[in-house]
Amino acid sequence: MKDYYIVRNEDIDVEYDVDGFYMEEVLAGSYDGGIRNYKCFLKANSETRPQLYQNETVVYIFGKGRGYVTNSQEAHNITELSFYVPDFDHDSFTIHATDDMEFIMSVVEMNQWDREKFEHSHIHLPFFRKYTDGQIYDQDCKGMNTTSWLIIGAGQLGRVLMGVVRAVGEGTDEKGHPAVAQWNYSVGKSEFNLSIDHQAPIVQKGGDFSFVPAGPDHSLVADSGNEVFYVWYEHYTRERDFMITLAKDEKLIDVLKH
Repeated sequence: MKDYYIVRNEDIDVEYDVDGFYMEEVLAGSYDGGIRNYKCFLKANSETRPQLYQNETVVYIFGKGRGYVTNSQEAHNITELSFYVPDFDHDSFTIHATDDMEFIMSVVEMNQWDREKFEHSHIHLPFFRKYTDGQIYDQDCKGMNTTSWLIIGAGQLGRVLMGVVRAVGEGTDEKGHPAVAQWNYSVGKSEFNLSIDHQAPIVQKGGDFSFVPAGPDHSLVADSGNEVFYVWYEHYTRERDFMITLAKDEKLIDVLKH
């Protein structure tokens, strides 16, 4: 890999419509696995009723600003980094902004295999979760004072996995994972060093959105006194890597070689 895939928040030319909303696709063409990501901006005291999708999974990551999301049955306050997955086109919903808001909307195509696995088991939709309500976990590639929260685990929403990492002066230094591609949405006052495939690092700040293809080593580490605070968003690139039934004494690493 020779280049970085990153869109800097400061480079997005926001042009609000009459309803105080703006949306722009980001990192288009960087991944051919059926995911399209959009950076969205909603002015304070405005609201938007997003398009509904019948056959695609849609995930919203609310990274900046307070507000709330409502559908016909419930309402959820957005007071911190939060996540929302609507129930396809079964119920419309509205996003209301109390402050100026910024968020990612990710549209995930579902093939026949995805739909079959989803029907077998999935998180209940619509789904809403604040990041601090996620399950805290530890991982050897992260610093001792780095906190990680799992938001969407393997098998809960097709091939999508999602979590949050936060620390000061450290972060994540991870070996490449050939089975999953990864996006990184930095939030808050983040200012950390992103390095992919041992290239010279670049600085990623709050609001920026980057992509790590499946395979290369990567690190997201803050200098002393700086914060690393980001959502990691992964997608299994091949269905067979997601759920494999192993025969007796068979090892996963050997199966994935074929």
